[in-house]
Amino acid sequence: MSDCATRQPGKQAMQLPERVLIIMPAYNEAENLQRVLAELAEVLPQADVVVIDDASQDETAVVAHRCGATVVSLPCNLGYGGAVQTGYRYAIAKGYAYAVMLDADGQHDPRSIPDLLAPVVAGEADVAVGSRFLGKLEYDVGWARRLGMRLFGRIVASVTGWTVTETTSGYQALNRRVLAYFSRDNYPSDYPDADTLLMMHFAGFCVVEVPVTMRGRIAGESMHASWKTIYYTLKMLLSIYMVCLRGRGRRQQAGADHA
Repeated sequence: MSDCATRQPGKQAMQLPERVLIIMPAYNEAENLQRVLAELAEVLPQADVVVIDDASQDETAVVAHRCGATVVSLPCNLGYGGAVQTGYRYAIAKGYAYAVMLDADGQHDPRSIPDLLAPVVAGEADVAVGSRFLGKLEYDVGWARRLGMRLFGRIVASVTGWTVTETTSGYQALNRRVLAYFSRDNYPSDYPDADTLLMMHFAGFCVVEVPVTMRGRIAGESMHASWKTIYYTLKMLLSIYMVCLRGRGRRQQAGADHA
């Protein structure tokens, strides 16, 4: 992806830098959090973890507290994008140099975090996106979602010139520059996926893909399930269109300013 090559996972796990924050947006994930946080603590005991409780109606916040995570409870449901941006703002306010986005449903294998962080910490990229298609996919992705992924991948590739295998991955490592950028009013409020890749392209960030392992969620229903896939596709197409309009407009303005 981008001018940077796809990074292959190393044979040995890296030593995490001191200021790394694991951000976990969560909505009604009480059934999954205990197992996910226990696994994360076993794999990366030195990492700080913040759970962004998006006004859950179950005991998500209680379970997260019990498992030792810091919890930021939102007073109303902001949606996935709003919860993620809250995590970015928390990371900036607390002075973290790097952050990793990790789903609270158990789909993202924490053992992939060192490989995901490696190119970002080394300064080779601003963002590393975990790709299940370069790595290991342990569940069946429905045909409708696969079709949407291919569509968005082709759109992103045509705009950016990148080779894209994964446009819907929320499993990402980011440096402070990107955290600061998205902590401002630059982040989609609904389903941030292909549109954020385009935003990073227009903002000049270097993005790489890293092979990771993704699994089926432990319990509950995916936000991309059933009819939500159609809604997601239509919303994403509109968001991509708006991002491209803004991005190209800014480039044209920048060119005029330097003429």
